[in-house]
Amino acid sequence: MKTFGKLIVAGVLAFAALQFLRPGIPAKPDSAPLQAPPEVLRILDEDCYSCHSDQKRLSWFDQIVPAYWFVRQDILNARSHLNFSTLGSKPAAAQKATLFEAVNMIQLGAMPLPQFIQIHPDAKVTHVELATLKAYLAPWKPKPPAAPLASFTPVALDKVQPEFNGIPFDPAFAGWKLISTTDRGDNHTFRFILGNEIAYQAAQSGNISPWPDGSRLAKIAWQQETAPNGLIQPGKFVQVELMEKGAGQFKQTEGWGWGRWRGLDLKPYGSSAQFVTECTTCHLPVRGNDYVYTLPISAAHAAQQEQANNRAAALPSNLPYQPLAWRPITMFVDPESRSTAILFGNQVAESALAIHGTASANPPQYPAGSVLALVTWAQRDDPHWFGARIPDAPLSVEFVQIANPSQPGTYRRFTSPALAEDHSQASTAAQRSAFVEALMPAQLP
Repeated sequence: MKTFGKLIVAGVLAFAALQFLRPGIPAKPDSAPLQAPPEVLRILDEDCYSCHSDQKRLSWFDQIVPAYWFVRQDILNARSHLNFSTLGSKPAAAQKATLFEAVNMIQLGAMPLPQFIQIHPDAKVTHVELATLKAYLAPWKPKPPAAPLASFTPVALDKVQPEFNGIPFDPAFAGWKLISTTDRGDNHTFRFILGNEIAYQAAQSGNISPWPDGSRLAKIAWQQETAPNGLIQPGKFVQVELMEKGAGQFKQTEGWGWGRWRGLDLKPYGSSAQFVTECTTCHLPVRGNDYVYTLPISAAHAAQQEQANNRAAALPSNLPYQPLAWRPITMFVDPESRSTAILFGNQVAESALAIHGTASANPPQYPAGSVLALVTWAQRDDPHWFGARIPDAPLSVEFVQIANPSQPGTYRRFTSPALAEDHSQASTAAQRSAFVEALMPAQLP
Protein backbone atom coordinates (compact mmCIF):
# COMPACT_ATOMS: atom_id res chain seq x y z
CA MET A 1 0.00 0.00 0.00
CA LYS A 2 2.89 2.34 0.74
CA THR A 3 4.20 1.84 -2.79
CA PHE A 4 0.76 2.43 -4.27
CA GLY A 5 0.38 5.60 -2.22
CA LYS A 6 3.74 6.84 -3.41
CA LEU A 7 2.68 6.21 -6.99
CA ILE A 8 -0.47 8.23 -6.46
CA VAL A 9 1.49 11.11 -4.93
CA ALA A 10 4.02 10.96 -7.79
CA GLY A 11 1.21 10.96 -10.33
CA VAL A 12 -0.43 13.97 -8.71
CA LEU A 13 2.86 15.86 -8.63
CA ALA A 14 3.60 14.98 -12.26
CA PHE A 15 0.11 16.11 -13.27
CA ALA A 16 0.61 19.36 -11.39
CA ALA A 17 3.99 19.88 -13.01
CA LEU A 18 2.50 19.35 -16.46
CA GLN A 19 0.18 22.31 -15.89
CA PHE A 20 3.19 24.60 -16.20
CA LEU A 21 3.99 23.25 -19.68
CA ARG A 22 1.50 25.58 -21.29
CA PRO A 23 2.53 27.26 -24.58
CA GLY A 24 0.49 30.35 -25.21
CA ILE A 25 -2.45 30.96 -27.49
CA PRO A 26 -2.15 34.46 -29.02
CA ALA A 27 -5.18 36.62 -28.32
CA LYS A 28 -6.10 40.11 -29.46
CA PRO A 29 -9.21 42.13 -30.42
CA ASP A 30 -10.74 41.77 -33.88
CA SER A 31 -8.74 43.83 -36.35
CA ALA A 32 -10.96 43.50 -39.44
CA PRO A 33 -14.14 41.61 -38.57
CA LEU A 34 -16.65 40.51 -41.15
CA GLN A 35 -19.30 43.10 -42.01
CA ALA A 36 -22.66 41.32 -41.93
CA PRO A 37 -26.15 41.68 -40.40
CA PRO A 38 -26.34 41.35 -36.58
CA GLU A 39 -28.12 38.00 -36.72
CA VAL A 40 -25.34 36.54 -38.86
CA LEU A 41 -22.58 37.93 -36.66
CA ARG A 42 -24.31 36.55 -33.56
CA ILE A 43 -24.28 33.01 -35.00
CA LEU A 44 -20.62 33.27 -35.95
CA ASP A 45 -19.74 34.73 -32.56
CA GLU A 46 -21.52 32.02 -30.60
CA ASP A 47 -20.68 28.99 -32.73
CA CYS A 48 -17.40 29.75 -34.51
CA TYR A 49 -15.32 32.29 -32.59
CA SER A 50 -13.96 29.79 -30.06
CA CYS A 51 -11.63 28.43 -32.74
CA HIS A 52 -11.90 30.74 -35.74
CA SER A 53 -11.00 34.11 -34.24
CA ASP A 54 -8.17 35.94 -32.50
CA GLN A 55 -10.14 35.88 -29.27
CA LYS A 56 -9.23 33.33 -26.62
CA ARG A 57 -12.33 31.52 -25.42
CA LEU A 58 -11.53 28.40 -23.44
CA SER A 59 -13.82 26.52 -21.10
CA TRP A 60 -12.29 25.62 -17.76
CA PHE A 61 -11.83 21.99 -18.79
CA ASP A 62 -10.07 23.08 -22.01
CA GLN A 63 -7.29 24.59 -19.90
CA ILE A 64 -6.24 21.36 -18.22
CA VAL A 65 -3.05 19.83 -19.61
CA PRO A 66 -2.81 17.57 -21.63
CA ALA A 67 -6.25 18.47 -23.11
CA TYR A 68 -5.02 22.07 -23.44
CA TRP A 69 -2.28 21.00 -25.85
CA PHE A 70 -4.78 19.45 -28.27
CA VAL A 71 -7.19 22.37 -27.95
CA ARG A 72 -4.39 24.84 -28.63
CA GLN A 73 -3.30 23.00 -31.76
CA ASP A 74 -6.89 22.81 -33.03
CA ILE A 75 -7.34 26.56 -32.52
CA LEU A 76 -4.10 27.45 -34.31
CA ASN A 77 -5.01 25.19 -37.22
CA ALA A 78 -8.52 26.63 -37.37
CA ARG A 79 -7.26 30.22 -37.39
CA SER A 80 -4.81 29.48 -40.19
CA HIS A 81 -7.66 28.29 -42.39
CA LEU A 82 -10.38 30.78 -41.39
CA ASN A 83 -10.13 33.72 -39.01
CA PHE A 84 -13.28 35.80 -38.59
CA SER A 85 -11.28 38.45 -36.72
CA THR A 86 -9.46 39.36 -39.95
CA LEU A 87 -11.83 38.15 -42.67
CA GLY A 88 -13.12 41.69 -43.26
CA SER A 89 -9.74 42.69 -44.71
CA LYS A 90 -10.28 40.46 -47.75
CA PRO A 91 -12.17 41.54 -50.89
CA ALA A 92 -15.95 41.19 -50.69
CA ALA A 93 -15.97 38.25 -53.11
CA ALA A 94 -13.38 36.40 -51.02
CA GLN A 95 -15.41 37.01 -47.87
CA LYS A 96 -18.52 35.55 -49.47
CA ALA A 97 -16.57 32.57 -50.82
CA THR A 98 -15.22 31.87 -47.35
CA LEU A 99 -18.71 31.98 -45.86
CA PHE A 100 -20.03 29.63 -48.53
CA GLU A 101 -17.29 27.14 -47.69
CA ALA A 102 -18.09 27.50 -43.99
CA VAL A 103 -21.80 26.87 -44.60
CA ASN A 104 -20.97 23.77 -46.62
CA MET A 105 -18.70 22.49 -43.85
CA ILE A 106 -21.58 22.96 -41.41
CA GLN A 107 -24.14 21.42 -43.76
CA LEU A 108 -22.01 18.31 -44.33
CA GLY A 109 -21.32 17.88 -40.62
CA ALA A 110 -17.60 18.62 -40.79
CA MET A 111 -17.78 21.81 -38.71
CA PRO A 112 -17.79 22.42 -35.87
CA LEU A 113 -15.66 19.32 -35.35
CA PRO A 114 -17.86 16.47 -34.06
CA GLN A 115 -15.50 15.84 -31.13
CA PHE A 116 -15.66 19.54 -30.25
CA ILE A 117 -19.46 19.50 -30.17
CA GLN A 118 -19.44 16.47 -27.87
CA ILE A 119 -17.89 18.53 -25.09
CA HIS A 120 -19.15 21.95 -26.26
CA PRO A 121 -22.79 21.26 -27.26
CA ASP A 122 -23.60 24.97 -27.30
CA ALA A 123 -21.40 25.33 -30.40
CA LYS A 124 -23.69 23.19 -32.54
CA VAL A 125 -25.26 25.20 -35.37
CA THR A 126 -29.02 24.71 -35.31
CA HIS A 127 -31.19 24.24 -38.39
CA VAL A 128 -32.63 27.73 -37.86
CA GLU A 129 -29.15 29.26 -37.63
CA LEU A 130 -28.02 27.43 -40.77
CA ALA A 131 -31.09 28.69 -42.61
CA THR A 132 -30.23 32.24 -41.50
CA LEU A 133 -26.72 31.95 -42.91
CA LYS A 134 -28.04 30.55 -46.20
CA ALA A 135 -30.63 33.31 -46.52
CA TYR A 136 -27.90 35.92 -46.01
CA LEU A 137 -25.69 34.42 -48.71
CA ALA A 138 -28.61 34.22 -51.21
CA PRO A 139 -26.62 32.55 -54.03
CA TRP A 140 -29.10 32.96 -56.87
CA LYS A 141 -29.21 36.73 -57.19
CA PRO A 142 -29.33 37.96 -60.82
CA LYS A 143 -25.94 38.58 -62.40
CA PRO A 144 -25.39 41.49 -64.82
CA PRO A 145 -24.08 40.79 -68.35
CA ALA A 146 -20.34 40.23 -68.51
CA ALA A 147 -17.89 42.01 -70.77
CA PRO A 148 -17.15 40.47 -74.20
CA LEU A 149 -14.37 37.92 -74.39
CA ALA A 150 -10.98 39.41 -75.08
CA SER A 151 -8.68 38.02 -77.75
CA PHE A 152 -5.54 36.36 -76.50
CA THR A 153 -2.53 34.39 -77.63
CA PRO A 154 -2.89 30.72 -76.66
CA VAL A 155 -0.24 29.45 -74.28
CA ALA A 156 1.91 26.47 -75.16
CA LEU A 157 0.26 23.86 -72.98
CA ASP A 158 3.36 21.69 -72.85
CA LYS A 159 5.26 24.64 -71.35
CA VAL A 160 2.86 25.28 -68.45
CA GLN A 161 4.71 25.13 -65.15
CA PRO A 162 3.85 22.40 -62.61
CA GLU A 163 2.15 23.29 -59.37
CA PHE A 164 4.35 24.08 -56.36
CA ASN A 165 3.71 20.60 -54.97
CA GLY A 166 5.18 19.10 -58.15
CA ILE A 167 1.91 18.07 -59.82
CA PRO A 168 2.40 18.58 -63.57
CA PHE A 169 -0.16 20.24 -65.81
CA ASP A 170 -1.88 17.79 -68.17
CA PRO A 171 -2.29 19.34 -71.66
CA ALA A 172 -4.81 16.66 -72.65
CA PHE A 173 -7.48 17.78 -70.18
CA ALA A 174 -9.74 19.53 -72.73
CA GLY A 175 -10.21 16.31 -74.69
CA TRP A 176 -11.43 14.25 -71.72
CA LYS A 177 -15.04 13.09 -71.38
CA LEU A 178 -17.74 14.65 -69.26
CA ILE A 179 -18.15 13.44 -65.69
CA SER A 180 -20.61 16.16 -64.69
CA THR A 181 -21.25 19.90 -64.67
CA THR A 182 -22.21 22.46 -62.06
CA ASP A 183 -23.93 25.83 -62.05
CA ARG A 184 -22.40 27.78 -59.17
CA GLY A 185 -24.67 30.52 -57.92
CA ASP A 186 -22.33 31.25 -55.03
CA ASN A 187 -19.66 32.72 -57.30
CA HIS A 188 -21.46 32.93 -60.68
CA THR A 189 -19.35 30.37 -62.48
CA PHE A 190 -19.96 27.29 -64.60
CA ARG A 191 -17.86 24.15 -64.32
CA PHE A 192 -17.23 21.18 -66.56
CA ILE A 193 -15.87 18.23 -64.62
CA LEU A 194 -14.03 16.03 -67.12
CA GLY A 195 -12.25 12.71 -66.63
CA ASN A 196 -9.53 10.83 -68.44
CA GLU A 197 -10.44 7.40 -69.80
CA ILE A 198 -9.66 5.65 -66.50
CA ALA A 199 -11.87 8.06 -64.56
CA TYR A 200 -14.64 8.02 -67.16
CA GLN A 201 -14.82 4.21 -67.21
CA ALA A 202 -14.74 4.13 -63.42
CA ALA A 203 -17.67 6.54 -63.27
CA GLN A 204 -19.68 4.58 -65.81
CA SER A 205 -19.13 1.30 -63.96
CA GLY A 206 -19.65 2.76 -60.47
CA ASN A 207 -16.07 1.90 -59.49
CA ILE A 208 -15.58 5.11 -57.51
CA SER A 209 -15.39 3.84 -53.93
CA PRO A 210 -12.50 4.56 -54.16
CA TRP A 211 -11.59 5.87 -57.59
CA PRO A 212 -8.92 3.69 -59.22
CA ASP A 213 -5.30 4.78 -59.35
CA GLY A 214 -4.58 6.70 -62.55
CA SER A 215 -7.93 8.51 -62.51
CA ARG A 216 -7.60 12.15 -63.42
CA LEU A 217 -10.34 14.71 -63.00
CA ALA A 218 -10.28 18.22 -64.49
CA LYS A 219 -12.61 20.92 -63.20
CA ILE A 220 -12.77 23.76 -65.73
CA ALA A 221 -14.38 27.00 -64.57
CA TRP A 222 -15.75 29.98 -66.50
CA GLN A 223 -17.38 33.18 -65.37
CA GLN A 224 -21.07 33.31 -66.21
CA GLU A 225 -22.46 35.90 -68.59
CA THR A 226 -26.01 36.68 -69.62
CA ALA A 227 -26.63 36.49 -73.37
CA PRO A 228 -29.05 38.86 -75.16
CA ASN A 229 -31.65 36.06 -75.29
CA GLY A 230 -31.59 35.77 -71.48
CA LEU A 231 -29.69 32.50 -71.33
CA ILE A 232 -26.67 32.31 -69.05
CA GLN A 233 -23.59 31.00 -70.81
CA PRO A 234 -19.86 30.52 -70.14
CA GLY A 235 -17.82 33.70 -70.47
CA LYS A 236 -14.23 34.33 -69.51
CA PHE A 237 -12.12 31.31 -68.60
CA VAL A 238 -11.21 31.30 -64.89
CA GLN A 239 -9.13 28.23 -64.10
CA VAL A 240 -8.63 24.50 -64.40
CA GLU A 241 -8.13 22.28 -61.37
CA LEU A 242 -6.70 18.78 -61.63
CA MET A 243 -7.00 15.83 -59.27
CA GLU A 244 -4.86 12.74 -59.88
CA LYS A 245 -5.54 9.54 -57.92
CA GLY A 246 -2.61 7.59 -56.54
CA ALA A 247 -3.33 5.94 -53.20
CA GLY A 248 0.33 5.23 -52.52
CA GLN A 249 1.97 8.10 -54.35
CA PHE A 250 -0.24 10.73 -52.70
CA LYS A 251 -0.77 9.06 -49.35
CA GLN A 252 0.03 12.28 -47.47
CA THR A 253 -2.70 14.23 -49.32
CA GLU A 254 -5.65 11.84 -48.99
CA GLY A 255 -4.63 9.69 -51.96
CA TRP A 256 -4.92 12.51 -54.49
CA GLY A 257 -2.51 14.87 -56.17
CA TRP A 258 -3.94 18.39 -56.40
CA GLY A 259 -3.24 21.28 -58.76
CA ARG A 260 -4.83 24.51 -59.92
CA TRP A 261 -3.88 26.79 -62.80
CA ARG A 262 -5.56 30.18 -63.11
CA GLY A 263 -6.16 32.57 -66.00
CA LEU A 264 -5.56 32.22 -69.71
CA ASP A 265 -1.82 32.06 -69.02
CA LEU A 266 -2.42 29.05 -66.71
CA LYS A 267 -0.36 30.35 -63.84
CA PRO A 268 0.06 27.87 -60.96
CA TYR A 269 -2.16 28.86 -58.05
CA GLY A 270 0.12 28.03 -55.16
CA SER A 271 2.90 30.13 -53.72
CA SER A 272 4.39 27.10 -51.99
CA ALA A 273 3.64 23.40 -51.70
CA GLN A 274 1.54 24.17 -48.63
CA PHE A 275 -1.34 25.38 -50.81
CA VAL A 276 -2.48 21.76 -50.98
CA THR A 277 -3.79 22.00 -47.41
CA GLU A 278 -6.55 24.24 -48.79
CA CYS A 279 -7.56 21.43 -51.13
CA THR A 280 -7.53 18.63 -48.58
CA THR A 281 -9.30 20.71 -45.93
CA CYS A 282 -12.01 21.79 -48.34
CA HIS A 283 -12.60 18.21 -49.54
CA LEU A 284 -12.52 16.65 -46.06
CA PRO A 285 -16.34 16.67 -45.65
CA VAL A 286 -16.68 14.29 -48.62
CA ARG A 287 -14.02 11.81 -47.56
CA GLY A 288 -16.76 9.17 -47.66
CA ASN A 289 -16.91 9.81 -51.42
CA ASP A 290 -13.12 9.45 -51.73
CA TYR A 291 -12.76 13.23 -51.32
CA VAL A 292 -14.69 13.96 -54.54
CA TYR A 293 -17.56 16.45 -54.44
CA THR A 294 -18.78 15.62 -57.94
CA LEU A 295 -21.68 13.22 -58.49
CA PRO A 296 -20.80 11.60 -61.83
CA ILE A 297 -23.56 11.44 -64.42
CA SER A 298 -23.75 7.66 -64.56
CA ALA A 299 -26.34 4.91 -64.79
CA ALA A 300 -24.21 2.72 -62.52
CA HIS A 301 -25.11 2.39 -58.87
CA ALA A 302 -22.27 3.39 -56.56
CA ALA A 303 -21.71 2.07 -53.05
CA GLN A 304 -23.30 5.04 -51.29
CA GLN A 305 -26.42 7.08 -51.80
CA GLU A 306 -25.73 10.42 -53.55
CA GLN A 307 -22.40 9.22 -54.92
CA ALA A 308 -23.55 9.08 -58.56
CA ASN A 309 -26.15 11.11 -60.43
CA ASN A 310 -28.28 8.33 -61.91
CA ARG A 311 -31.31 10.44 -62.86
CA ALA A 312 -29.25 12.70 -65.12
CA ALA A 313 -27.91 9.67 -66.99
CA ALA A 314 -31.39 8.36 -67.83
CA LEU A 315 -31.15 8.64 -71.62
CA PRO A 316 -33.05 5.78 -73.30
CA SER A 317 -31.26 3.32 -75.56
CA ASN A 318 -33.62 4.06 -78.46
CA LEU A 319 -32.00 7.45 -79.13
CA PRO A 320 -30.19 7.55 -82.48
CA TYR A 321 -26.95 8.41 -80.63
CA GLN A 322 -25.73 8.33 -77.03
CA PRO A 323 -24.16 11.78 -76.65
CA LEU A 324 -22.96 11.53 -73.05
CA ALA A 325 -19.83 9.76 -74.31
CA TRP A 326 -19.04 12.59 -76.74
CA ARG A 327 -16.94 15.64 -76.07
CA PRO A 328 -18.80 18.54 -74.39
CA ILE A 329 -18.55 21.82 -76.30
CA THR A 330 -20.41 24.35 -74.18
CA MET A 331 -23.34 24.71 -71.81
CA PHE A 332 -25.98 27.22 -70.79
CA VAL A 333 -28.69 27.69 -68.19
CA ASP A 334 -32.22 28.96 -68.72
CA PRO A 335 -33.00 30.75 -65.43
CA GLU A 336 -36.72 30.97 -66.22
CA SER A 337 -37.22 27.23 -66.60
CA ARG A 338 -34.37 26.40 -64.20
CA SER A 339 -32.87 24.01 -66.69
CA THR A 340 -29.35 23.42 -67.92
CA ALA A 341 -28.18 22.24 -71.33
CA ILE A 342 -24.90 20.86 -72.64
CA LEU A 343 -23.88 20.77 -76.30
CA PHE A 344 -21.99 17.64 -77.33
CA GLY A 345 -20.31 16.82 -80.65
CA ASN A 346 -19.33 13.54 -82.25
CA GLN A 347 -15.76 12.89 -83.42
CA VAL A 348 -16.37 14.53 -86.79
CA ALA A 349 -17.68 17.65 -85.11
CA GLU A 350 -14.59 17.70 -82.88
CA SER A 351 -12.42 18.28 -85.95
CA ALA A 352 -13.98 21.73 -86.30
CA LEU A 353 -13.07 22.68 -82.75
CA ALA A 354 -9.78 24.02 -81.53
CA ILE A 355 -8.66 21.95 -78.55
CA HIS A 356 -7.46 25.15 -76.90
CA GLY A 357 -7.20 28.83 -77.64
CA THR A 358 -10.85 29.22 -78.68
CA ALA A 359 -11.76 32.90 -78.71
CA SER A 360 -13.29 33.29 -82.16
CA ALA A 361 -16.18 35.68 -82.70
CA ASN A 362 -17.84 33.21 -85.07
CA PRO A 363 -19.28 29.75 -84.40
CA PRO A 364 -17.44 26.72 -85.79
CA GLN A 365 -18.10 25.52 -89.33
CA TYR A 366 -18.96 21.88 -88.75
CA PRO A 367 -18.01 19.52 -91.63
CA ALA A 368 -20.27 16.95 -93.28
CA GLY A 369 -20.86 14.00 -90.98
CA SER A 370 -20.93 16.15 -87.87
CA VAL A 371 -23.63 15.38 -85.32
CA LEU A 372 -24.42 17.81 -82.54
CA ALA A 373 -26.53 16.90 -79.52
CA LEU A 374 -28.06 19.42 -77.14
CA VAL A 375 -29.11 17.64 -73.95
CA THR A 376 -31.32 19.62 -71.58
CA TRP A 377 -31.90 18.65 -67.96
CA ALA A 378 -33.97 20.04 -65.13
CA GLN A 379 -31.75 21.34 -62.34
CA ARG A 380 -31.59 20.32 -58.71
CA ASP A 381 -29.61 21.61 -55.76
CA ASP A 382 -26.23 19.98 -55.38
CA PRO A 383 -26.43 17.97 -52.13
CA HIS A 384 -22.70 18.41 -51.63
CA TRP A 385 -22.41 22.18 -52.11
CA PHE A 386 -24.83 24.88 -51.03
CA GLY A 387 -25.11 27.46 -53.80
CA ALA A 388 -24.61 25.01 -56.67
CA ARG A 389 -27.03 23.21 -58.99
CA ILE A 390 -26.45 20.07 -61.00
CA PRO A 391 -28.36 18.25 -63.77
CA ASP A 392 -31.39 16.25 -62.72
CA ALA A 393 -33.85 14.38 -64.95
CA PRO A 394 -33.36 14.91 -68.73
CA LEU A 395 -36.03 17.03 -70.40
CA SER A 396 -35.04 16.80 -74.04
CA VAL A 397 -32.34 15.76 -76.49
CA GLU A 398 -31.99 17.63 -79.79
CA PHE A 399 -29.85 16.25 -82.61
CA VAL A 400 -28.53 18.16 -85.59
CA GLN A 401 -26.91 16.04 -88.30
CA ILE A 402 -24.93 17.94 -90.91
CA ALA A 403 -24.75 16.50 -94.43
CA ASN A 404 -23.82 19.73 -96.20
CA PRO A 405 -22.10 22.53 -94.27
CA SER A 406 -23.75 25.13 -96.50
CA GLN A 407 -27.26 23.98 -95.56
CA PRO A 408 -29.11 23.64 -92.25
CA GLY A 409 -28.62 20.26 -90.60
CA THR A 410 -31.30 17.64 -90.17
CA TYR A 411 -33.08 18.25 -86.88
CA ARG A 412 -34.66 15.70 -84.54
CA ARG A 413 -36.04 16.27 -81.07
CA PHE A 414 -36.79 13.82 -78.27
CA THR A 415 -38.72 15.02 -75.23
CA SER A 416 -39.92 13.92 -71.82
CA PRO A 417 -41.38 12.07 -70.09
CA ALA A 418 -39.99 9.09 -72.01
CA LEU A 419 -37.75 11.08 -74.37
CA ALA A 420 -39.86 9.92 -77.32
CA GLU A 421 -39.39 11.60 -80.67
CA ASP A 422 -41.43 14.78 -81.00
CA HIS A 423 -42.71 15.55 -84.50
CA SER A 424 -44.92 18.45 -83.44
CA GLN A 425 -42.21 21.10 -83.82
CA ALA A 426 -41.49 20.66 -87.52
CA SER A 427 -42.17 24.34 -88.20
CA THR A 428 -39.35 25.40 -85.89
CA ALA A 429 -36.85 22.70 -86.89
CA ALA A 430 -34.73 25.01 -89.07
CA GLN A 431 -34.71 27.68 -86.36
CA ARG A 432 -33.64 25.19 -83.66
CA SER A 433 -31.02 23.67 -85.94
CA ALA A 434 -29.53 27.12 -86.56
CA PHE A 435 -29.59 27.84 -82.82
CA VAL A 436 -27.69 24.66 -81.97
CA GLU A 437 -25.11 25.16 -84.74
CA ALA A 438 -24.50 28.77 -83.64
CA LEU A 439 -23.67 27.96 -80.02
CA MET A 440 -20.15 29.18 -79.27
CA PRO A 441 -17.65 26.77 -77.73
CA ALA A 442 -16.63 27.64 -74.19
CA GLN A 443 -13.37 29.56 -74.10
CA LEU A 444 -10.24 27.56 -73.32
CA PRO A 445 -6.63 28.70 -72.84
